[in-house]
Amino acid sequence: MKGSGIIDRRRVLVAIPGIAAGARLLAFGQSEKGSAADQTASIAQEVPWSAGIERPHFQLPEHATDCHHHIYNPGFPPTPGAMQIPAGATTDAYRQLQKRLGIQRHVVVQPSHYGVDNAGLFFALGQFGRDARGVAVVNTSVTERELKDLDAAGVRGLRFNSPADAVPLQMLPTLARMIEPMGWHVQVNARADHIVENKALWSSIPCPIVFDHIAKIPYPEGVNHPAFGIVSELLQKGKAWLKLSAAYTTSKSGPPGYSDTVPVARAFIKAAPERIVWGSDWPHPSASFRPDDAGLVDMLSEWAPDVEMRRRILVENPASLYGFQK
Repeated sequence: MKGSGIIDRRRVLVAIPGIAAGARLLAFGQSEKGSAADQTASIAQEVPWSAGIERPHFQLPEHATDCHHHIYNPGFPPTPGAMQIPAGATTDAYRQLQKRLGIQRHVVVQPSHYGVDNAGLFFALGQFGRDARGVAVVNTSVTERELKDLDAAGVRGLRFNSPADAVPLQMLPTLARMIEPMGWHVQVNARADHIVENKALWSSIPCPIVFDHIAKIPYPEGVNHPAFGIVSELLQKGKAWLKLSAAYTTSKSGPPGYSDTVPVARAFIKAAPERIVWGSDWPHPSASFRPDDAGLVDMLSEWAPDVEMRRRILVENPASLYGFQK
């Protein structure tokens, strides 16, 4: 498994001592905080890359799922030329975020920092266990054996960025044919104009497409942007899914409400309520500030005011897409 760098178990084993040391330091810091109540407040306050200490204003349903976050565990170096890794965005830190938000299930998305080396993703999924799934990054040198190993670890999709970084978009059709028999999807993190430019590609591939970050619809164009119509049609045909995530990526109105995203999110939900999921995007690598993750959860009550619709977005739809037990 050395050729493509998809999973190198020796690197995973070598990295474990450094990761364990970081966890001990985190635990030591928490042990100095005093009473149990103080520790609970401290845990909420100390989640790296997340502002605020409050919980969401509404209680998330059982099996609520965060369908998009990243892990940057120490011991797994970034690919050459990558941006600096967000320090402290580890499996332990994400567990703290889960407690604060009330999230049980989640999806770890391979960050761009690691290119096609999925060793850190493989390790994180092993740490999280059965309530976690993964989305990997590979190129066309991946072998069938490597894909099967990723599948056994909990991976259910492959991620592509446009503009491309580790994997050019031209490899998508070949890789889509490789993963289609496994029931995987392709996850696309693309600017809205790139979605329009590649309209024919989305219809041609044999497996489902998951569009990240509200399809990065720009504002104030919103529902009038041609990408909205393209994605909506794919959703209605059962060809695609959409993640309500990273509103800060294109919003002009900004926090805390990101009010310009509301009409677009509601329109996508109305178009295909059975094809919508939600993600935190923690630790928010594309944000220029630390968002309040509880506030990002609260946005769901604006995007989907109906309680049963929120349950569908947080529980039922993710179970269908990622194969969680219903």
